[in-house]
Amino acid sequence: MKFKLLSISTVVLLLLVSCGDSNDDTQVEEQETEAPFVVKKENLIVGSTLNLRQLNTPVEKLYLDDGFKYLTPANAAKQQIVKRDNKESSWDWSWIDAHIAFAKKHNLEIRVHGPISPQVSEWTREDIRTAEELEKNMTDFLIASCKKYNVEPTIKWMDVVNETITTTGEYNPNKPGTDAWEVPFYKMGLDQNGYPNYILKAFQLATEHAPNIKLVYNQNGGLQDALWDKLKKTVLYIRSKGHRVDGIGWQGHINYFNKNVNGILVDPEETVQKLSDLIDWAHANNLEFHITEIDYQVRDNKNFILEVNRQALAYKRIVEVLESKTATGVVTLNLWDMTDRLHPDKGTFISIYDENLKPRPSHKVIKAAFDNSKHSNK
Repeated sequence: MKFKLLSISTVVLLLLVSCGDSNDDTQVEEQETEAPFVVKKENLIVGSTLNLRQLNTPVEKLYLDDGFKYLTPANAAKQQIVKRDNKESSWDWSWIDAHIAFAKKHNLEIRVHGPISPQVSEWTREDIRTAEELEKNMTDFLIASCKKYNVEPTIKWMDVVNETITTTGEYNPNKPGTDAWEVPFYKMGLDQNGYPNYILKAFQLATEHAPNIKLVYNQNGGLQDALWDKLKKTVLYIRSKGHRVDGIGWQGHINYFNKNVNGILVDPEETVQKLSDLIDWAHANNLEFHITEIDYQVRDNKNFILEVNRQALAYKRIVEVLESKTATGVVTLNLWDMTDRLHPDKGTFISIYDENLKPRPSHKVIKAAFDNSKHSNK
């Protein structure tokens, strides 16, 4: 079905950048028309990630003051934290336990982000690891995680796998060394039809040991056809084996400089159509659709204010698509942090609050979406 942004034909993008002027006050504006759809609030869920270090801080207060009831603990449940190797002494649940306690106190719904993914310990990435060692580590980690989370009423979803497919539609394999973006568990091989055994095993274990939790297949990258075609085939194949998949997730990391993830700004008509079609496919196949880690990367601060406004415009377009899909199924939006994250090599990943905890233009966009969502009192 053809998706049309409400304002795409009347967009006014004042993108004339003052060369090298860090005080550029360029604005990004859109003229709006009334939405041709009604948002089904119970099917829209909006929330944010919090890091362990942000609990009991002013950032936690921002989260609660904004009314969020949907929480994704950042990295606290990943293998590199919980079960970094095969020693019995390596178990560490303290990070995720702190988030669970916070969620219980404030009546939140959690999506656990502890998937089988490239985010693993150095021990796991070492080339000497055998397929048998890796399968034991993954199995022990997943069974224990599923059993733990399955009895926590506050936990509603869990990411089972993440970042398994490249933007060109290939499975992300294991690679030499310990510093590559890789999935070491790929060493467990492929089944007779060419699907990675670790993905099938992960959903088998989650289906068996986490019957109370919705299981999500999370994925990074942009909206490349090859990537999502591969994911669709993989999800249907997992289900054909009798395992559950309840939702698919797109991380939603966005910037203006990388053609893989900047389509929402530079080619909005095609990109929103792809997002619309992907959500339609998910709902047609009885799958929830999750945007799991949305943020906006600024690599060059020369025109920072312009980038801040681009972020708001990108978020606005994505929210519009999500809201339009609430009639057919569940859609969620999770911010990857409430505030900025500074990376020494990659620039600044900005969110809805700046480093001084002041709201950005994107805050207005997200707050409006929240007001139309399941957890809003409006």
